[in-house]
Amino acid sequence: MELPIELSSTEDTLRLGRKLGQGAQEGDVIALLGDLGAGKTTLTQGILSGLGYLKEVTSPTFSLVQEYLGGRLPAFHFDFYRVETEHELLDLGWDDYLERNGIVIVEWPSLFPQLLPEQTKWIELSHCPGGRLAQLSGPQ
Repeated sequence: MELPIELSSTEDTLRLGRKLGQGAQEGDVIALLGDLGAGKTTLTQGILSGLGYLKEVTSPTFSLVQEYLGGRLPAFHFDFYRVETEHELLDLGWDDYLERNGIVIVEWPSLFPQLLPEQTKWIELSHCPGGRLAQLSGPQ
């Protein structure tokens, strides 16, 4: 799948997510960058759909992490937005989640980039005329 890609609708964002989910492999870490409303949670919903997860997918803004089991691979969806310190993430079991034979999806990863593995896939979502743009990005 070639990025950048223009996403003119919610369905385009979900479709991109499904492709990412279908191609996901055990141990993948996907970092999603973008402003509020850029489509990070929608992309995550698509990724989980591509993994075969059939239940509701919500943002982990207040819980900090959501676990999704029942798809082809387990998925762990983090939101770093309300996390104040690196220690808080480590106390949540961050390192354990990275070793749980699933995939890890992180919203607002630029707040603690040092915690993400070197092989992390960074995807930046931004607003553009006609919708959104998804592009590969380097560590922030």
